[in-house]
Amino acid sequence: MDRAAAYHDAGADVTFIEAPQTQEQIVAIGKLPWPQIINIVLGGRTPEFPNDKLKQLGFAGVLYANLALQASIRGMQVALGTLREKGAVGDASLLAVDFSERQRLVGKPEWDALEKKYKI
Repeated sequence: MDRAAAYHDAGADVTFIEAPQTQEQIVAIGKLPWPQIINIVLGGRTPEFPNDKLKQLGFAGVLYANLALQASIRGMQVALGTLREKGAVGDASLLAVDFSERQRLVGKPEWDALEKKYKI
């Protein structure tokens, strides 16, 4: 907290205190008189509070570091484990987004339009 205060005194608008390990530490950090960011990692050291509670405690933002990565790894493990065990994927809608959603997410229509526009 002393380091966060020093950064604030040096001009930082927002500070981040790494890995509070107790609810009491989180409450104390939230009481600092300038905006704070908190980092929640699944399986990490920081206990999770609901977002609305963190806002009430004074936090300006919450980072869910690695949440998407950890969730995608679980999805890959389930999908590939199913393929290994059964020799087929089966009902892919339970394991992954459909192909049209994949195409949308990677911007396939926009890439197709650029290809058409610049094709020689």
